[in-house]
Amino acid sequence: MTSRIQTLPTEVVHLMAAGEVIDSLAAVVRELAENAIDAGATRIHVALWLPQWRVRVADNGSGISLDDLKQAATPHSTSKIHNSDDLWQINSLGFRGEALHSLAQLAQLEICSRSMQSPEGWRVVYDAQGDPLTVDVVAIAPGTVVTAADLFGNWLPRRENLPNATQQLRAVQAVIQHMALCHPHITWQVEQDDRPWFSIWASPSPQQILPQLLRDLQPPDLQELLIPLPELIPSTEALNPTDAMNSVSPPSSLYLLIGLPDRCHRHRPDWVKVAINGRVVKTPELEQAILGAFRRTLPRDRHPICFLHLQIPPDQIDWNRHPAKTEIYLQAVEHWQERVREAIAQTMQLNGSLPEATHAQRLGQLLKVAEAQGAYHHSRSLQSLTPEAVEDDPVNHPPQSPSALRAIAQVHNMYILAEHPNGVWLVEQHIAHERVLYEQLRDRWTLVPLDPPIILPQLSPAQIEQLQRLELSVDCFGNDLWAVRTAPEPLAQRPDCADALLELSLGGNLDTALVATACRTAIRNGTPLTLTEMQTLLDQWQQTQMPRTCPHGRPICLQLEESSLSRFFRRHWVIGKSHGI
Repeated sequence: MTSRIQTLPTEVVHLMAAGEVIDSLAAVVRELAENAIDAGATRIHVALWLPQWRVRVADNGSGISLDDLKQAATPHSTSKIHNSDDLWQINSLGFRGEALHSLAQLAQLEICSRSMQSPEGWRVVYDAQGDPLTVDVVAIAPGTVVTAADLFGNWLPRRENLPNATQQLRAVQAVIQHMALCHPHITWQVEQDDRPWFSIWASPSPQQILPQLLRDLQPPDLQELLIPLPELIPSTEALNPTDAMNSVSPPSSLYLLIGLPDRCHRHRPDWVKVAINGRVVKTPELEQAILGAFRRTLPRDRHPICFLHLQIPPDQIDWNRHPAKTEIYLQAVEHWQERVREAIAQTMQLNGSLPEATHAQRLGQLLKVAEAQGAYHHSRSLQSLTPEAVEDDPVNHPPQSPSALRAIAQVHNMYILAEHPNGVWLVEQHIAHERVLYEQLRDRWTLVPLDPPIILPQLSPAQIEQLQRLELSVDCFGNDLWAVRTAPEPLAQRPDCADALLELSLGGNLDTALVATACRTAIRNGTPLTLTEMQTLLDQWQQTQMPRTCPHGRPICLQLEESSLSRFFRRHWVIGKSHGI
């Protein structure tokens, strides 16, 4: 019987290996741009010709010498690593030595380059094995230009099965946007069929890059935080027994850029990005930690804008999981999840800062929306915030530190007008109090006995099960009557406690019950408050963990900076100009 297991021809093996690394136009751009970044480029030009399946990436990096050019496209040739120990000390984006050889296998590859020290440049054309076919002198500025033409010309089924042109262009754009966020010091210019497509200009930080990518964003909508991490990252097991920590690597840090939830959010979680050591990667654990940290800060079915960039010791990462290096093995994932949650909570704080409101029209629209949504039509009574209440309940009303906000008036018995060192703030009292109560209930969900119990008629089995799921004591009291013997403490003494319990029985988990309880017990809009009550509420609200929105995702505060007021009233004009002189 003839054996059915046979050794594959060498050319088939090489073609399959090349197809794993280069699987699309976006992969070509990614691999060539990563090489340019490793070469220290500050300007990268990408040109695409889709009908010809041609890609060109030019950079102003350090360039390649002639000797290196001759072997750049041979298999597994790289200057990034030299032995197995280097796999645990990867500080560059490229390291496998596969990309250029794969391009030689799948396309017509040409490289023009001139190193900083060389007076002349060189042009090399490669054959399918990555060996030089022709070597010519060429006039070129320091840097490198790589051109791959007729991509997948020798593998037409792969070309035919790729997505349509629109999807491929979208993938290329995403690759470049990710790199721009990770390396904001680089200017990107992109062309399509000899026409400008888009540009991304170098900036000091991703906070200036992201508004170039999402046109509806303004820099004041974003908040950034950089936390140096000098300590070693805890790990239960070393990836490699070698003493990898002795090698030089960039300083460890955690960079976080978030869209403030009261200003911007998305229909899809498409802008929750995690980057590690200069490359955006797929890390479901960290992405879920980000989404969880934004819980109860956004409107329903909306998702945050967040860019997280970790610079950590390379021995904490194993990049050898996927040829595209988009998936990794990360040590101490639980540690990083906790650090991410802490960083997001820190970034959400008001911190006495006041992002500038850029346009008077935009402020006017926010004010109209706040007024339209401000009136609350559910029946409820006022839970007072008098000084006596603060003294009687030190747990729910802890002593406050001196506030940066000073209450000065109440507008329409709905908004608290407060003076801030940098301007004036308008705080909606109901949702500010709702945020305070929600976090208090979340940290201290206490059930108290009801004496006498509250009798609820005609509860369905699902409602009874829901109340019991919330740990309320519910007993049968007669024909279609049920006695509820415990209730959340904030609701127990309220005259509408029965209505509140019916509301809790309609569904949802414990967190939903917390939100419903906070909403029902919060100060009702239209209720007059004294200056003392307003100041107490402002102090409590500023000390919440997520003060920018209520648990339903509504913005709590409208902020007017003094510089915006100055521009509106034109106080920067000189007297002569204002009089027409």
